Amino acid sequence: MQNIVILAGNIGQKPEVRSTQSGTKITNFTLATSRPRLSEGRVLRDENGYRVMDTEWHRITCFNGLGKTVAEHCEKGMKVLVHGRIHYTKWTDATGTDRYGCEIIAEKVDFLSRPKSAENENPELVDRDDEIPF
Repeated sequence: MQNIVILAGNIGQKPEVRSTQSGTKITNFTLATSRPRLSEGRVLRDENGYRVMDTEWHRITCFNGLGKTVAEHCEKGMKVLVHGRIHYTKWTDATGTDRYGCEIIAEKVDFLSRPKSAENENPELVDRDDEIPF
């Protein structure tokens, strides 16, 4: 049995960091994924000929070191690839009503784009051919 999720999308807002009473760091962000809307097996298009897209929002949770990396290097709009698992929760609110939630517990986050602040920086060009030992 496997519980594996792989999502590629755009970060919806700046990641938020909090700590539990025991000191565990938790970082949360939302991730938007999009796919073309289909009707009878065909992609729907709007009046201008563009594909109509359906967007879904996912709650992503990262712990400790992964969460720290995400919080330091990710921002709204960045493209990321999240590997993780689905986690469902149930709780009772103050009125006694059962509530349910779903989130993705991230095990790995790959950055598919740079933060906007880093896009304007000129990366240092280094010739590393001299470092090859053969």
